[in-house]
Amino acid sequence: MRIDIISAVPQLLESPFAHSIMKRAIDKGLVKVVFHNLHDYATNKYKQIDDYVFGGGAGLVLMIEPIFRCIEKLKAERNYDAIIFLTPDGELFDQKKANQFSLLQNIILLCGHYKGIDERVRQHLVTHEWSIGDYVISGGELAACVVADAIIRLIPGVLNDETSALSDSFQDGLLSPPVYTRPRNFQGWEVPEVLLSGNHAEIDKWRYEQALKRTQTRRPDLLSKRKG
Repeated sequence: MRIDIISAVPQLLESPFAHSIMKRAIDKGLVKVVFHNLHDYATNKYKQIDDYVFGGGAGLVLMIEPIFRCIEKLKAERNYDAIIFLTPDGELFDQKKANQFSLLQNIILLCGHYKGIDERVRQHLVTHEWSIGDYVISGGELAACVVADAIIRLIPGVLNDETSALSDSFQDGLLSPPVYTRPRNFQGWEVPEVLLSGNHAEIDKWRYEQALKRTQTRRPDLLSKRKG
């Protein structure tokens, strides 16, 4: 898989991809992540990528020209399965989308910044608009890292234990059950006896019941979706 990330501040993207699971995926050649600085596609000597809002109002807006030039250059080099704009008013990104998009070959993540982005980008250049939650952050860079991480970890070979991703929260519409490790007893706080029994049928039953209980308590909306 190849992920191209277009950003006004690509330096914000570097650290998450230089460590842990995403770095291992890149080092193994399972994914290639390329950052693109919008300033490199500016049309004037000042490397300007933003301008004032037509009609008046506070804040600056990302201009269409640098974004268009960057996307057109990338599309001339290869075919892309999706061009995704990260924006607070986009469709909520979830585990189902991560699963689906982990099967693709080439995607572009476009990071919003400043007050917003010229609407014509949204109308004519992107294929999807995603949000990571009902709140606003300073730019789409952190959202792009979240989306990339959620997708990359699902690519076969990225995790040492590929079954680990299958037991994550949301994969079956439920939150994950509690997990424990050594020591068996810590300050009188015991690990549930069923997990030490070796009876895998009973352990699976306990985990399902605990996942159901946790979901009912913390995210009952997920159960409604599951029934629907």
